[in-house]
Amino acid sequence: MLEVAGGDLIYWELCGNPNGKPAVVVHGGPGSGCQPWHRQLFDPQSYRVVLFDQRGCGRSRPHASVPETSLSQNTTANLVADMELLRKQLQIDRWLVLGGSWGSTLALAYAEQFPEHVTELVLFGVTTGRQEEFDWLFRGGIGRFFPEEWQRLRDALPAADRGGNIVEAYSRRLQHPDASIRESAALAWCEWESATPNWPPVPGLAPRFRDREFALAFARIVTHYVRHNAWLGDGRLLRDAARIAGIRGVLVNGRFDFQAPIVNAWALHRCWHRSELVIVNDAGHAADHTGIAREVTGPSPASQQTGGDHGARTSRIA
Repeated sequence: MLEVAGGDLIYWELCGNPNGKPAVVVHGGPGSGCQPWHRQLFDPQSYRVVLFDQRGCGRSRPHASVPETSLSQNTTANLVADMELLRKQLQIDRWLVLGGSWGSTLALAYAEQFPEHVTELVLFGVTTGRQEEFDWLFRGGIGRFFPEEWQRLRDALPAADRGGNIVEAYSRRLQHPDASIRESAALAWCEWESATPNWPPVPGLAPRFRDREFALAFARIVTHYVRHNAWLGDGRLLRDAARIAGIRGVLVNGRFDFQAPIVNAWALHRCWHRSELVIVNDAGHAADHTGIAREVTGPSPASQQTGGDHGARTSRIA
């Protein structure tokens, strides 16, 4: 555990080769926590991989599923500072930064603040923290493609809240003193989150949300960030893309990604000339899609040098 500003304890782990190329995985959500499959994105013989759980989720403490856990210090700026503190703790000079979905936004924010410590960026399901992106996903835009699911999300609220700000209404209910109201709100929110990642869409609650504590923490953290548009300033990450002009990167996006439409990656690619944009034509947002995983990963440095393929998995641009 790493103690960070405000007293939170951040869970982190290392895997792979202690002498390998350093890389850090920035998970999505916000609030998803790092997952075992993140390790599979790298050749363990070639990489020293850092996984960590962002504030309030996964194995970090205090956990956002506990209603008394304050989220006031859980901000994008503090998450960026936590990443930098972890880099220093591990005595890593420079590392490859990989992030998907919300993790792509956080990875981008980190790289723009600390470009001297980033070797490459690998981003998938690309988001850039613009208000239009938050509005699209959480304030009704995507509801045009999922009207039944969007209506169900609204109908789970008291009648007085259904015509107002959905995010604010859910944020209040997720903080309600009645545990049954909190859990009902978390379930409704996570059912909405389950509706849109896959192509073709998959009905029902995604398996990860069947864990009550996970669902409650996830819903609390997501609504907390969306309420504030992640404190990023509308369009700032695109305007500041010149700060990563010297960094190579790859942007991987599904053609049918409803959560992170291709236009996000396209806008970033136009601002960042050393990036490569890769579109997976049969994919949505789900990171476990075979095509997404294939484009995020590639042959190891050793097999690149020899021209062989040893079945190793690693970031495609390294």
